[in-house]
Amino acid sequence: MKLLLVRHGPAADRATWRGLGREDFLRPLTADGRVRTRAAAKGLARLVEPPGAIGTSPFARAVQTADRLARAFGVEAPEELHSIAPDADPATVLPWLEARSGIDLVALVGHEPHLGTLASWLLAGSGAPFLTLKKAGACLLDLGTRPRAGSARLVWMLAPAQLRRLGR
Repeated sequence: MKLLLVRHGPAADRATWRGLGREDFLRPLTADGRVRTRAAAKGLARLVEPPGAIGTSPFARAVQTADRLARAFGVEAPEELHSIAPDADPATVLPWLEARSGIDLVALVGHEPHLGTLASWLLAGSGAPFLTLKKAGACLLDLGTRPRAGSARLVWMLAPAQLRRLGR
């Protein structure tokens, strides 16, 4: 199984959003973020086969990113997962991954530092993140036959600008 990790695209400014008295989980992609995320998703669609399942953080900006990813690949709508929310323990996503063990490629859309922590945990068994995805950036992990801490291999990691160029 391979795992595609995608960070949500550029979103509304956190401080401005908070200043308006709005909850962070409702903070959406900006207009520019929607355009950049769509272009990065097109690049991903040229790089890898369509994922058999897409899971996303329930936060608005991640859901919007996951929707663009699903459209670029022509696959079903993403499933919202609390196990990929910003404050979730990386191990809580394992049951979701294990339930999809017969699928060659799955994707998760979320936030930093959570995605970096998850990737680091899968790669090295470490809870301390040693990689960071840029907004609308992605990485591909090979999880082998079973997802578990310290057993994955990093296949590639690309910045959003690289993905957008691939999508042209």
